[in-house]
Amino acid sequence: MQTTPGSLIAKLKDWLIARLDRIRYDETGRLLTLREIAVRWLKSWTWQGSLKLAGIGLGSIVGFVLLLWLAVALGIFGHVPTEAELAKIRNHTASEIYASDGVVIGKFFIENRTQVEGDEISPLVAEALIATEDARFFEHSGIDTKSMFRVIFKSVLLGDESSGGGSTISQQLAKNIFKRGNYAFLSMPVAKIKEMMIARRLERTYQKEDILTLYLNTVPFGENVYGIGAASQRFFSTKAKNLRIEDAAVLVGMLKANTAYNPRVHPERAVERRNVVLEQMEKYGYITPEERDSLAKLPMGLKYDNVTDGEGQAPYFRQYLAKELEAWFEEHPKPDGTRWNMYTDGLRIHTTIDSRLQRMAERAVKEHMKSLQQTFDQHWKNKTLWKPDDPGIVRAYKQSNRYKSLKAQGKSEEEIRKVFSQPVAMEVWTWDGLQKRTMTPLDSVIYYQSFLQAGMLVMEAQTGQIKAWVGGINYERFQYDHVTSKRQAGSTFKPFVYAAALETGVSPCEFFPNELVAYGNWKPGNSDGKYGGYYSLKGGLANSVNTVSAAIIMQIGVNTAHDYLKKFGFTDGIPRDPTIVLGTADVSLLDMVAAYSAFVNKGSRSLPIAVTKIEDNKGNLIVSFPVKNRTFPVISETTAGMITSMLEAVVDSGTGSRLRRHHGIAVPIGGKTGTTQEQTDGWFMGVTAGLVTGVWVGGEDRQVRFRSTALGQGASMALPICGKFLQQATQSSKYKKYFAPFDTLGVSALASMECPMYSLTTYEPDTMRSNLDHIIEMLKEKRDNRDEGTLENPVLPGDSIREARPPAVKRKTRWEEFFERKRNPTSDPGREGGGDIP
Repeated sequence: MQTTPGSLIAKLKDWLIARLDRIRYDETGRLLTLREIAVRWLKSWTWQGSLKLAGIGLGSIVGFVLLLWLAVALGIFGHVPTEAELAKIRNHTASEIYASDGVVIGKFFIENRTQVEGDEISPLVAEALIATEDARFFEHSGIDTKSMFRVIFKSVLLGDESSGGGSTISQQLAKNIFKRGNYAFLSMPVAKIKEMMIARRLERTYQKEDILTLYLNTVPFGENVYGIGAASQRFFSTKAKNLRIEDAAVLVGMLKANTAYNPRVHPERAVERRNVVLEQMEKYGYITPEERDSLAKLPMGLKYDNVTDGEGQAPYFRQYLAKELEAWFEEHPKPDGTRWNMYTDGLRIHTTIDSRLQRMAERAVKEHMKSLQQTFDQHWKNKTLWKPDDPGIVRAYKQSNRYKSLKAQGKSEEEIRKVFSQPVAMEVWTWDGLQKRTMTPLDSVIYYQSFLQAGMLVMEAQTGQIKAWVGGINYERFQYDHVTSKRQAGSTFKPFVYAAALETGVSPCEFFPNELVAYGNWKPGNSDGKYGGYYSLKGGLANSVNTVSAAIIMQIGVNTAHDYLKKFGFTDGIPRDPTIVLGTADVSLLDMVAAYSAFVNKGSRSLPIAVTKIEDNKGNLIVSFPVKNRTFPVISETTAGMITSMLEAVVDSGTGSRLRRHHGIAVPIGGKTGTTQEQTDGWFMGVTAGLVTGVWVGGEDRQVRFRSTALGQGASMALPICGKFLQQATQSSKYKKYFAPFDTLGVSALASMECPMYSLTTYEPDTMRSNLDHIIEMLKEKRDNRDEGTLENPVLPGDSIREARPPAVKRKTRWEEFFERKRNPTSDPGREGGGDIP
């Protein structure tokens, strides 16, 4: 029969009961009282008896310990690692995520640990550790018998709690690596015996310096931080090799009680404990008394830097990255056939994110969304946005952790509803930080469902490298990523259909009537309700005129448009329906940004790239991801240039003009606003020579929206985020290349676009073609003689041809425009769907 910890405990229990029974009963078998037992024992007191009893007691203890030691050695209480196994110790080490500029923007970890080598740790740390935890570290072989007997005598017999611990650094290392088991009242003695065994084997396997390094890489510092490398970064924002004496003393002092001596939570206690460590260092000769006194007077010097899964830069990007890496590791195992683990292997993952652009993007989102939420709350102040039984609230209510917990406890729906109706004190997230409030759990669900959300993505147009990624307004509270989620794109989808029209032979100067026309059951109208006149392709796109866009897709055919949308990368969920020109299909911001790259990348779409290379914990290359061959031709270079010119017109004089008027963006830039039905989604897509920037704003539930176009259009909701981002990015000379002039179109292509954006009467391109030779010669002369321009005074495509335009059609007088604004006070040149006629 196999001996188990349970059976051994049972045998020991039976033996002790049998021994007790001998003194618990008298000769007649009567059970004695405790007083009678004591009296009998005192009457039989003799020195010989006492010595005999002491000998029996000591022998029993020694025998028990030896028996327990044998049981542990035999593996009855679990496997004890061999020296060969100890030689292969590997800690769970956090993988670090690097931005392209070398900044650590986050980690993947089970235990937040940064593995460091011995020469990467300041010797001051080792001195503080030895002086405080194990003064005879270099004298013993894993077990310090002097310290052990001192602890037994002073702590156990005299009750002196200041005697310190008897465990050596090697024993503590064993405890850190191999977790203790639960064996009832034998748990502590079994753990101590096992740790002593492992400590002796560690000493035979490793040099003393290696044991110190292993220990410092495994020891916990609280806050889910493990190892001196991660602790140095967390509490002092530095590397372990750069720690000062006073910093090292703080960290070593934390080892006695991580929470009690946490310098962030309890700074006074941490300083007191630091000074105790300094006294120990002075006691054992590592520092002089004068150094101890001066160091003890110094302030804490805490430089707290908390980079966790949910905090730090680009948390939504890291969430996306984790999924992508898991898929790659699944298909690409290690050379030995085992699987890479990004949570334990200490990998170094180098990404395309630019930490500075990421900060700019996060700041832009925060600033605008905080202000927009205030406007939104005021907009709904005297109205009812949500009712408790609305589908969106019911769905969020059933997805809450509180609901799931109560359901797991077997509570009925009625009981759960009752809990959700009782006011409780809670902390809620606000744009001004966490606030304490008293509300019902159901009200808190409604509260969080009333926030506007945002997604923002910045990508390098020519390479596809992702430079900034903001998936929401706060990762800790809202983890749904609005960069990868799909929503209706509205008018930002129009440029793809316009490009298809140019590719199939439609002239950029072909004019389309701004008329309300029914195409079967579909009768697309303009959001401002204005009709009349004619728009060229450029004018129709610049002013986002729905009637013109509808006429274009009907002319080229839905199938043709659908085929081109596939080329742009939209392969899922795009119906063969004419309404797609108005952005009725659900698409992701990630796909939109990639598709827009074709316009400024000579007609080729760039695939988004998130990672450039992955290294192991020693810095050895595992894989690199080149940026070559990741572009796909979609449209011709000429068509791409024409669409870019049209997108510039959107910013210069169309629905995106706020970018220049309100945000002062002077660099060459094109863009497109988008607003979906009932202002559910607001979009802005911006393009410069080197960057594509996409922004989406809306509610997580589509019921969260503004009730007016003026407030809920893309130019109001999404465009300002792009504007705030560009205000920061254009100030840095480092990013000058991203804001250079666009590639100039050929003379013939420029000439083919020379026509008004709008005409009150039918405009025939033939009047332009009759003077085409003269115009081309003029353009060539202008191109040869003009200055290339600078970022401060940029050359905007179209500057050279404005003087060559044909006689302008009759425009409204200033008085006519003035009186029209008086009649329509809410009109705004920035509004979509055929705003004020330019």
